[in-house]
Amino acid sequence: MRGSDPLRRARSASAPRRVACTTIFPVNVPNVLTVLRILLVPVLVVALLDETDNGDILAAIVFAVASVTDYLDGWFARSRNIITPFGKVMDPIADKLLVIGALVSLVSLNRLAAWVAMVIIARELAVTVARAQASDVIPAAQLGKLKTVIQVAAIFFVILFDPTPVWVDALVYAAVAVTVVSGVTFFLDLGRRQRASVV
Repeated sequence: MRGSDPLRRARSASAPRRVACTTIFPVNVPNVLTVLRILLVPVLVVALLDETDNGDILAAIVFAVASVTDYLDGWFARSRNIITPFGKVMDPIADKLLVIGALVSLVSLNRLAAWVAMVIIARELAVTVARAQASDVIPAAQLGKLKTVIQVAAIFFVILFDPTPVWVDALVYAAVAVTVVSGVTFFLDLGRRQRASVV
């Protein structure tokens, strides 16, 4: 019996570590999809910057798959009620990393105007910081969801076509417009929420 004491102590000592690890990163479908989206960002950047044959097609596929994981992880989290602190923090970060990685790569290749990327990135970072500092959870508005769809579509087609046709250029300008309008709407709504909480 005494010989088993060290083994028992070793097991009891390792138990808290497993619990802590599980608490920090609960292994479930939404969180795995979020991590997968983050891991696809460098793959996307390399596929774009390498400029090999069919590199644009590969980059477009990677971007599309990563964008689909964004929809799927949210759907799984809501439908199965497995929303976790890790997902709340890392899901928007993964989204921003994907968009910023694609935009910066396209600008570096002179395939997208720098001001377009700056407007979109500035809006995304400003809203993300504001959400993080808010005292309560701010749900995504319908205009914000529309913004995401148009942004993803615009970036996808800019990656796929080089040079871009006129309709893709129009889609990019539409993405910028919706990005600005949704950002202004978000901060106006945030201001109303803050005034209402004070009252």
